[in-house]
Amino acid sequence: MLKFLIFIAAAFILYKLLAGDFQKKKEVKEKESENLAANGVMTKDPVCGTYVPVGSDIRIKEGETVHCFCSYECRDSYLKKLEAGK
Repeated sequence: MLKFLIFIAAAFILYKLLAGDFQKKKEVKEKESENLAANGVMTKDPVCGTYVPVGSDIRIKEGETVHCFCSYECRDSYLKKLEAGK
């Protein structure tokens, strides 16, 4: 019975360590993306919110604004919203 309790305690501690590490890595990655967006290196996809490079191949020009997308699906979704709005 004691071995089982020690195993459960060790598993819980390991879980907390890994969960905290994943959360910290996620926060650091989001902060780096925001910094790159602030510096003009990356821009935010208007559909899904993913950060993509400013020179992305998937983009459309709407007036004076250039929108960059992470995928063709996001671009098509944005175009459908534009057509529905007109």
